[in-house]
Amino acid sequence: MVRLRAPGFSKTMLVLGMLFLYLPMVVLIVYSFNASRLVSVWAGFSTKWYGALFANEQILSAVWMSLRIAFYSASMAVCLGTLCAFVIARFKKMRGRTLLSSMITAPLVMPEVITGLSLLLLFVQMAQLIGWPTDRGMATIWIAHTTFCSAYVAVVVSARLREVDLSIEEAAMDLGCTPLKTFFVITLPVIAPALVSGWLLAFTLSLDDLVIASFVSGPGATTLPMVVFSSVRMGVSPEINALATIIIAVVSVIAFIAWFWMRRAEKRRLRQ
Repeated sequence: MVRLRAPGFSKTMLVLGMLFLYLPMVVLIVYSFNASRLVSVWAGFSTKWYGALFANEQILSAVWMSLRIAFYSASMAVCLGTLCAFVIARFKKMRGRTLLSSMITAPLVMPEVITGLSLLLLFVQMAQLIGWPTDRGMATIWIAHTTFCSAYVAVVVSARLREVDLSIEEAAMDLGCTPLKTFFVITLPVIAPALVSGWLLAFTLSLDDLVIASFVSGPGATTLPMVVFSSVRMGVSPEINALATIIIAVVSVIAFIAWFWMRRAEKRRLRQ
């Protein structure tokens, strides 16, 4: 007689943790196809809320603005974060390196309310001194999101830079490569997975931000989290469930593609 072995504590806690994280998403996806306007009452299968979502100009406008801001913020954060990470990881004897490292990582531990209020006061003072920005909108949100997203990118990229074998770069420079060419030809391909991870992390953080965007946005600039938050305060709408389902599907596809690409890049690097 075969005796079944009871699952261990670690496996049990892993299953419970996965259910705790993903079961609410499954329920949300199921109720996005609910025919009833009441999200807690199942009234049959229907896709009408997806049609209502694509007819809602306010939500579509907020989605388009949030996607543009997230793309611009993530791209700029990768550029700035990579420069900061390179300085921290390579110039270890630089005067003020500890101060620079602390300033870069400060947004990671700073409450978002403080960050948002500080940026709001900065933009107000800049408008009074130099006349820009004349009003708060997409540009101010982009600058604000780049500010705190750069810190996350710097941490991710600096961790990868510390693992790079410096002898390869030194060999390239001994063979005549300039430091700039060495960075683009040798270092950049090696840290490419970290750059992709940092970009995706910054994109997600920007797309998800509510507190900072509420401080630095104006009447003509409304991001998706702000629209969702204002809608939920009046009661959860099935259109929000449909929107969340689409976001989950898109993010899942992008995450899978990024994972597959980084996995192939890592295998190719190990073969060399």
